[in-house]
Amino acid sequence: MAAPGAEGAPGPNPPATEAALEVSWVQGFSNKNFGFINNQTVCYPCGSYILFLDIETKKTTALPCQSGQVGAFAANASSEVVAFSDRKLNPIIYIHSFPELNKLTELKGSAQLDYTLLAFSFTGPYLASYSSIPEFVLSVWNWQENTLLCSESQPGVTATSLSFNPMNWQQLCLVAESSVSIWHIERNNDEYQLKQNPVELPDEQGTVSPHEDLFFPVSRSDDPYHGPDLPVSAIAGLTGDEAETFVPRNFIKTAVHPTAHCWTATSEIYMGCEEGYVLAIDAEKHSASVLQQKPPPEYMQKTSDVVSYVRREVQKKKGGKPNDLQNPVFSMAFCNEGMYAAGRDGVLLFYHIKDLQYEMKLCADISQPISSLVFSPDYTFLLLVTEQGPVYSYKPAHSGEAVKLLDTSSSCFLAADFLIPGEKYCVSVTISGEVQIWVLEDGTCLSKLNLGIEATAMACCPSSNSVAVGAKKGQIYFLDVTKAEAPRVVHRIFLSNFPVLSLHYDQSGQFLIARATEGHVFILDARPSKLFQVLGYIVLADEVLDLSVVSDFKNDLVEVMVLLNVAEVPRARLEIFCLSSAIATDNDKYVNEQGMLNVTALKKKQYDLDYPLSSAVRLKDNIVYGCCICAPFICKYHLSEENMLEDPPVFSSEERIPSNQFGSGFLCLSPNSQWLAAAAKDGVLFIYSTSTMDILAQKHCHSYQGGGIRSMIFSLDGNFILINDENDGALVCLKWKKIKQTEIEEAACYWQSLRDILNKSTSNENVVLKSMAEWHFDPESTSKSLPEEKLKEAPLESLSVDVTEEDENVPNTSDMTWIGQKIQKVMKEETQRFANQKQDLQMGIKKLRKTIQKMMHENEQVPDIEKLEHQEFNLDIEEKERLQAEAEQEVAKVRKEIEMENLANCYLQDFIKYECWDIMCVKGRAVKCFHMDCEVNNYPLEERSKEELETLEKVLRLKKIETADHKIQKENHETESETVSEEEGEKAAEVVADGGGSFCLTGSLSSQYGGDTSILYQQCDLHTREQRVNQIVLLKDIIYKVKTAFNKEFDIVVQQKEQEIARVKERNLKIREILAQLDLEVEVWEPALTDDEMPERALTVQDSEIKAEKYLTQEEREKAEMLAKLEMERQLAATDDERLRALDDMMGGVLEVRKEDILKMDIPPPPFISKPEELWNDEEKKLFGEYEKKVQELNEEKEEYKQSLENEWKKLEASIQETTQKFDETVYKLFERKVKSDMVIYQEELKIASLTCALLLDEELDTREAGLRNCLTKKKKEKVKKAKTVLMAQNKVEAYTGTYKDATDEEKNLERGFVKQFADIPNDLLKELFQLYTHRPKSPGTEMLLDTPNPYGNWSGSAEDYKDALTLLMKAMDELDSPEHMPDGLDESIWKNFCLARRNKIENEELVKWRARTLAEMQTFLQRRTDENEKMKARIENIFKELTWLQEEKMKLQQNVTVQFLLKQGQVELANTEIPDYSDAILIKKNVVEELNCSIAAQGEKKITAITEFKEFSKGILRLEWEHKKMRMQIEDLKEKARDIVILPISKDCQLFLTVLNYDSHIAQHLAGMKQTLEVMDKLHKKNVKNHQKKVRELKKCIRLKEQANYELSLELREMLVSVSERRHIFEAADTRDISEKIAKQRYREILKQTYVRGLIKEQKEEFEILQSELEILRTRSPPHI
Repeated sequence: MAAPGAEGAPGPNPPATEAALEVSWVQGFSNKNFGFINNQTVCYPCGSYILFLDIETKKTTALPCQSGQVGAFAANASSEVVAFSDRKLNPIIYIHSFPELNKLTELKGSAQLDYTLLAFSFTGPYLASYSSIPEFVLSVWNWQENTLLCSESQPGVTATSLSFNPMNWQQLCLVAESSVSIWHIERNNDEYQLKQNPVELPDEQGTVSPHEDLFFPVSRSDDPYHGPDLPVSAIAGLTGDEAETFVPRNFIKTAVHPTAHCWTATSEIYMGCEEGYVLAIDAEKHSASVLQQKPPPEYMQKTSDVVSYVRREVQKKKGGKPNDLQNPVFSMAFCNEGMYAAGRDGVLLFYHIKDLQYEMKLCADISQPISSLVFSPDYTFLLLVTEQGPVYSYKPAHSGEAVKLLDTSSSCFLAADFLIPGEKYCVSVTISGEVQIWVLEDGTCLSKLNLGIEATAMACCPSSNSVAVGAKKGQIYFLDVTKAEAPRVVHRIFLSNFPVLSLHYDQSGQFLIARATEGHVFILDARPSKLFQVLGYIVLADEVLDLSVVSDFKNDLVEVMVLLNVAEVPRARLEIFCLSSAIATDNDKYVNEQGMLNVTALKKKQYDLDYPLSSAVRLKDNIVYGCCICAPFICKYHLSEENMLEDPPVFSSEERIPSNQFGSGFLCLSPNSQWLAAAAKDGVLFIYSTSTMDILAQKHCHSYQGGGIRSMIFSLDGNFILINDENDGALVCLKWKKIKQTEIEEAACYWQSLRDILNKSTSNENVVLKSMAEWHFDPESTSKSLPEEKLKEAPLESLSVDVTEEDENVPNTSDMTWIGQKIQKVMKEETQRFANQKQDLQMGIKKLRKTIQKMMHENEQVPDIEKLEHQEFNLDIEEKERLQAEAEQEVAKVRKEIEMENLANCYLQDFIKYECWDIMCVKGRAVKCFHMDCEVNNYPLEERSKEELETLEKVLRLKKIETADHKIQKENHETESETVSEEEGEKAAEVVADGGGSFCLTGSLSSQYGGDTSILYQQCDLHTREQRVNQIVLLKDIIYKVKTAFNKEFDIVVQQKEQEIARVKERNLKIREILAQLDLEVEVWEPALTDDEMPERALTVQDSEIKAEKYLTQEEREKAEMLAKLEMERQLAATDDERLRALDDMMGGVLEVRKEDILKMDIPPPPFISKPEELWNDEEKKLFGEYEKKVQELNEEKEEYKQSLENEWKKLEASIQETTQKFDETVYKLFERKVKSDMVIYQEELKIASLTCALLLDEELDTREAGLRNCLTKKKKEKVKKAKTVLMAQNKVEAYTGTYKDATDEEKNLERGFVKQFADIPNDLLKELFQLYTHRPKSPGTEMLLDTPNPYGNWSGSAEDYKDALTLLMKAMDELDSPEHMPDGLDESIWKNFCLARRNKIENEELVKWRARTLAEMQTFLQRRTDENEKMKARIENIFKELTWLQEEKMKLQQNVTVQFLLKQGQVELANTEIPDYSDAILIKKNVVEELNCSIAAQGEKKITAITEFKEFSKGILRLEWEHKKMRMQIEDLKEKARDIVILPISKDCQLFLTVLNYDSHIAQHLAGMKQTLEVMDKLHKKNVKNHQKKVRELKKCIRLKEQANYELSLELREMLVSVSERRHIFEAADTRDISEKIAKQRYREILKQTYVRGLIKEQKEEFEILQSELEILRTRSPPHI
């Protein structure tokens, strides 16, 4: 059916002739948005069209969108209008009427990109729209007047559905992904406002929690310690608008996700959710409730169980997962009886809802996901729209099964073609593999067949009623469509594993050319009589972009032109080859064994073009048209007839025709080569005349948003064009609306000639096609034909078989591709031909394998150094090199990964080392006890930064200034009260000092552990923020000092441990020497520092810690071997010393016998010990006696020496044990010190925490105050706006009230004027006329049929608009104005005047009613604004109260200071167990009480002093007498001392002191003489020193001479030693051992005597010196005698 407005928009180049295209019909389904335009017609968008479907006749009408793809869509059945938006920049909403399809108006809003939702009101001319990003604006329009009533922005809210309340157009429901809002449209005469009311949805568990205002909490709890309870925004530090909207993460609950909703007749909303809940929303209260399912009766429960079981079994048979009957609701529709709902399970359910419970009934099951439910305007049937495309109709009154109304597919169309003879049917295929057959005249779908594959190409055969469909997996399906109502699959060919890109028939229908990937082109026999035989294939060098076929009926040839994409150069390449009928008749001559066509038989020609092309077509006269890629134009080429296989030249374009299209395009040639069609991504179709290349016609068929045009094709007679798009899902059929008659005749003549040629073959082939059996289609066979691995392989390039493979291992031919079967056949023939050679080769390979296996076995037995790697046994050198290259790449990759991982670990190591070690001025370490499980750690300290030190210095300076100021103020205060005595002041000072030194008030013991608490503020004086911050700085400094003091002690202990370990090691050396002498193997305890005590060890890795063998390069190995060789040579040179060897030989390596060697000494037995004792002579017996005596003496000496060594060993161990235990005690004391230091640090940190908490609370209070003030500012601005709104509303109400009064006055005047106007009429007629004057007809707008199925009433006559209501009323008055109702005896002229007067009265009454209703709305609007203004006032007052309370709390917190005390630990006995209440107690300093007590005590002492003064005065006389007596006795004592002085003897010094006048000068002269004596002695000393130095030089000279002499003597000694050794041998040979032993013993005795005498002399000398020193001491102590 032709669509109105089908002409395309005029392009930049207008058509040369008056030719035009129009849309014949449109089919498709690209959107799930359905709507009724009336009771018999539904409409839905499809691509760039709006389709109107008549339900009864199944006829479709298309309304094109001239601007491109259709965006949002809505339909209104009451007004029979449809609204839709386009998807261009700054989109427009179009309103069209039905069935005229005239454009009523265009709505231009502020949307920039797109509209997402449109919705009509059920009553009135109102339309709601919602725009997408970036505005997100909800707008309400009056589409009849083309005015925007109101709009409101919702930033970031993506809406999913929008609807008006059918009972009240002033309510809107806007549903987002996880929120629902009820919008109220408030009207004030000609002013409209949108007010949002969000609905609080339940959470995922179905619980509805009340809304909690976090900025103004309802309850407030005041904690005296932690302060008042503040909102979360104040704690988070938010002060701006975020403070009011901030919601913590733990308060955020995931709400349900709405899916569908519908309005009820009571203005409620039923809503379905993804979580499976059904909600009931009250539109007035804006609250949501969860509906609960009412438990069904027992018999219904059994029925439901049976239905559930049946459904699960059906799901199992279909291969799906069984699910429950209740699923999330995704579509809803309301009616009088209840609500219909459906979901993805395809089940239509009926909900009977009562209160908050519902009963559910199963109505229909279509087993397809249902996306929406739409009732017809008369509610006679319900449409079920599925996601897959089909639309079903269900009649609730009949309760039958759902009937399929529209059988479409949601998949996009892939291609379309005309079925021979091309004037009755056409065929299309979707990407999902569904084939449809359409009636060409009106687009009716006759039949469809689902192949269950992913289709890639489709073409109709000209010589038979067969259709070829190409699949992505390489198959081609052939369909028999001789019966268009029942198509069937008759054959399938599996060409290759390459996807079939396109299918092309030649015009004679003899060949089918299939284009595949990677340059493969297959040639098939298109005739069913030949069973669609594959004739062969060719492989082109480059990628095939397009393919064009031209039939030469005279020469019985088919010329194929292939467009190639040349990768090396930016040019296109054409290859043309010819197919003759001989290829089909004698196929073996033209193909090789593998099925590839011979190049010589194809007569291939090659041409290079100057521009890269995306598509090309060829005419019969060697004219080629190509669509250029790099520029928007069409190139024309003329190809020469010569063969251009060798060195093809580059052909230049003869003509370049500018194109008005953009995006990649393609060309299509009409069958008679008369017209050239060009299509591109913009969706515009251009038709050119091939003779002149003028534009005949153009048509905007599709849109750029939908991907543009995918494919197009001309019918054989040239009357129709089929076009389908990329993504819109629309199939468009175009026909000529206006064209020259000559062109139509030429096309028809060509078609007739072609038809005459094909008639005979077509009838014969159709007979064969009908007789072919149906191919049994199995969807799984296509997917199971080959495994996924083989689908990725290219069988043409490399397909080899292992020589060891047996012939039985051959795959099934039914699952193999045609190429695979060919190759398999060739391989079988070769196998049979070379069977003997193959067997010989197999035997040789087996022998070679055994030999290699034997060699590998032998290789395993040899040593590792002689072993060969497994790769060395690989005979395939190339494979070996490849494996080695892969291994090297893998090694390089792994090495790179390891390097990167090591780099990351190194960075992490450096970062951790810097953060935890380098920046520490005091490194963390530990010290442990030797024998106890006790460990003490120091305090790791970072070096304080310059800023911290400056801050500390500033705080200390400020504290000193404050202390000095406080002291001066105190002194000034003390000078005012000077009545206190000095004693009182001293006592008060003592009390203050005692109070200041108390640790109770300071709150810590840090002063005892290195901290100075005198610099701190008093805890009771910390009121301001600056004082608290300064106190925190000072406390941190105290903590630092405490830690530093402890660290100093810790370092001392660490040094002690190191010294102790050194001492223990020295003693252990001695112990080991003793154990070695005693030949004992006892483990010696060796203390050492652990890793905790030496943490720097963890930063260095020792070689012993590395378990893996260290990798050395070749250079490093050579260097290590050279160093080892040098070290060995050095050791050999050191051991090869003649002097040491001689010393070892003669004296055992020592020059004298040591005492330690006594245990090694042994007395050699006499030589005659070997003879029997009876043969000994007397001399020998005597010698044996002496030998036994010597052995006994030596044994005794050894025992004594052993005992001394054991005693020394025990002493050493005891000393080690004693010193280490003392050190452990020191560490334990340090541990106690650490515990107390931690306690002190925790005390100070507790203070810091309290101060920080106070600061944070103060900051939170400031933040809360700032947030409240910001909110107050906003509320004041809103208050001003609302006050202005109220004032304006009041003025409007007052103004309109006057208008209303005028209307009522006029109505009263009309009643009075009626009596005056008809005063001349008799009274009885006047009364009758007055009754008729007051009689009113029934208003059609208020009539409602009780039995109507519409739950919202009959809105056909809407009274919402005054003009519409008045028009309907005037129509009803026509019946009352008829002469039938005229009273008898009344003149007709009077009746006419009466009718006019009555009409005026009725019009005035309706005007008064309308104005009364408008006035009521205005007063309601004013009342709402007034209530909002009052609420705003109350909010502002609450904010003021909150600010006042906040300031009071702030003052309280500044006075209420947290003080930390140190209390004595212990038990306290209480007389009463009740604890007193200290809530009203006040904390006072102790010195205040002590000062008061001191002043009281001072006054009491004054009184006591006044009383005792009288007694003191009486005692004064006696005291004076006693003193006089005492003085007399002192005089007598002085006289007696004077007499003693006279008798006292005087020495010479005393005489000199008494006689010499100038005693000091005398002493000075004496000192000068002594100085001169000292100078003379100094000179004498220097002279003696020089003499001694001279003697020293002479002695050194003598020493050098002696050393030279000693050297000469040593040389002589060496010679003498040699001679001595020789004499010893002689002596031993001469048996003079006894004499030498006597001489040795005598010498030994003399040496012992000398040693004893020397020791005795030394002792006597020491005693003499001691006695001499004691004598000197006694001399100095004895006083000198005069």
